[in-house]
Amino acid sequence: MALTAQPYFASLLGDDEVAALLDSGTDIAAMLRFEKALVRAEVQAGLIDSEAAETVIAAIGGFEPDMRRLTAATLRDGVPVPDLVSQLRETIGEKAGRALHFGATTQDVVDTATALKLAPVFALFEKRLGVVDQILAGLLDRFGGEPLMAYSRMQAAIMITAGDRISVWRSAVARVAEGLARQRQQMLVLSLAGAAGTAEKFADRIGAVRKAMADELGLSVPDYVPHTDRGRIADFGSFLSRITGALGKIGQDVALMVQNGIDQVEISGGGGSSAMPHKHNPVLAEVLVALARYNATQVSGVHQALVHEQERSGSAWTLEWLILPQMIEAAALSLTHGAAMLTSIERIGEWR
Repeated sequence: MALTAQPYFASLLGDDEVAALLDSGTDIAAMLRFEKALVRAEVQAGLIDSEAAETVIAAIGGFEPDMRRLTAATLRDGVPVPDLVSQLRETIGEKAGRALHFGATTQDVVDTATALKLAPVFALFEKRLGVVDQILAGLLDRFGGEPLMAYSRMQAAIMITAGDRISVWRSAVARVAEGLARQRQQMLVLSLAGAAGTAEKFADRIGAVRKAMADELGLSVPDYVPHTDRGRIADFGSFLSRITGALGKIGQDVALMVQNGIDQVEISGGGGSSAMPHKHNPVLAEVLVALARYNATQVSGVHQALVHEQERSGSAWTLEWLILPQMIEAAALSLTHGAAMLTSIERIGEWR
């Protein structure tokens, strides 16, 4: 989903690759993976009949939901899972259908599906951060020894080298990349805690069921009930803002360096003006700043969603759905635009 609905902004403010990782088809596939893994784990634990489980798994394999019905039901229910499960049970049949979704609740499905969707997103972030680092390393090699006037509080300060400034950019990106492992650990977790977080239908077999599901899905089992403890979500939002912030810092510097009279950098492919054809605007640099400020404003919303009242919140949960996909796309986009802008640099240093 683009950050704006206008089609002509699709490339400037949208990232098709990451949007595809978060779209409705991917979401439904992840929810169905949860249901399959749950059935398999419950058979192993002796909670449901193996014949019924085989029927459920076979039905899920060829299942395609009625999206119009699912959309209407989500407006009514606030979540897609109740109708998704109903449609599946209609396909499976009443007897075997009782084995579907046993012991789980909607939040288990949605939160685990979110974790499954995020696994490839983290891989995408890792790849793009690596690309940006390589480009910065190349700029250091090419221009690192060039003289550059430092600016402190927007005023000329002392002479440094281009390498001094580029190294600051690169170290900020590197520190963000170092945080990926922690985000993976926190976010790629299974949620299976039942209606009120007590996993009451599983009794003493909940540990075995969780482990079997987590192993199949490539997730870990958290040592807490994640339904209303949303610290990991808040941390992830802050991490996304750190990505855009690191790239926004670079964009802001480049936008200042390219100014007439400063001329510390030359970039190819600057944007045009409708009224002043002589201009070459640093468009991508400006977009990096805008994306950084956008995500920074969304951090407060993610932290508002920490307040999940009692055993489940509808409003706080919905707030997460509104904010996180947009923040993820903004972060991914900043890495793409950042790489493109840095690649376009033809000179860094004082004009000679």
